[in-house]
Amino acid sequence: MTTVSLDNTTAAAPVSRRRQIASALRQPAVAASVLILLLFVLAALFAPLLSPADPLAQNVLNGLKPPSGAHLFGTDKLGRELVSRILYGARISLLVGAAVVLISGILGTLLGVLAGYVGGWVDEALMRVTDIFFAFPALILAMAIAGALGPSLQNALIAISAVTWPVYARLLRGQVLALKEREFVLAARTVGVPEWRIILRHLLPNMLAPLLVQASFDMGGAITSVAGLSFIGFGAQPPTPEWGVMISEARTYMATAWWMATFPALSIMLVVGGFNLLGDGLRDLLDPRLRGR
Repeated sequence: MTTVSLDNTTAAAPVSRRRQIASALRQPAVAASVLILLLFVLAALFAPLLSPADPLAQNVLNGLKPPSGAHLFGTDKLGRELVSRILYGARISLLVGAAVVLISGILGTLLGVLAGYVGGWVDEALMRVTDIFFAFPALILAMAIAGALGPSLQNALIAISAVTWPVYARLLRGQVLALKEREFVLAARTVGVPEWRIILRHLLPNMLAPLLVQASFDMGGAITSVAGLSFIGFGAQPPTPEWGVMISEARTYMATAWWMATFPALSIMLVVGGFNLLGDGLRDLLDPRLRGR
């Protein structure tokens, strides 16, 4: 009887998880976010096939053409196809956003777990360092770092990662402090399980839910920050087809060529909104306290 009961429980767990995921996808906001992000990911992957022209190719005779059948999103002042630049800009934004989340997430997780698990002076020192970073507005600090390193997309990525990792460090430290005194961790320590194994096998799997939710929100934040730094000249540089650069180039044409700024801005709004809605959906799915609401 015991074996049958365990088997049924084990089999029911994946079914329950699938039902939760299906229920989350039935929510209009979550379904819309997944659809939007999927479209942009596919557009980024297949940009060379979908683009009607090279995003850097200039044709001044076609400069400032409005959206039409010949030019879907219109052209900029140099006659470059905006639809091509939007598609290739999706590649840059998604890759940079993923890189920022990966770098800051790994660094912040390592330092947060170290601070929370070891405690003592290690915890105190690492948390005071994070307090220093939190004392400055994130975008201002990123501008200062990017300005010191020099204007480029790579340096913008480094600057944004440098101001994002403390969020993960503080989050994971709190999770470790809440989990390391739980019965399953104490039991593992009692039977002589090595500390590194306790962290990898017992603590990290139980911290994946808040980590994934934070990462989904930070993807949108990283894309916005990259576009902002590029807009003011600290990130990607012309003629790179990056959305912030495109909006910056369109500033002097707002009254005469509205499409130059509108389509890059809409792309940023849709992608960032998609990641924020996805984060809300993941939070509702992975947090047991919210499932019943």
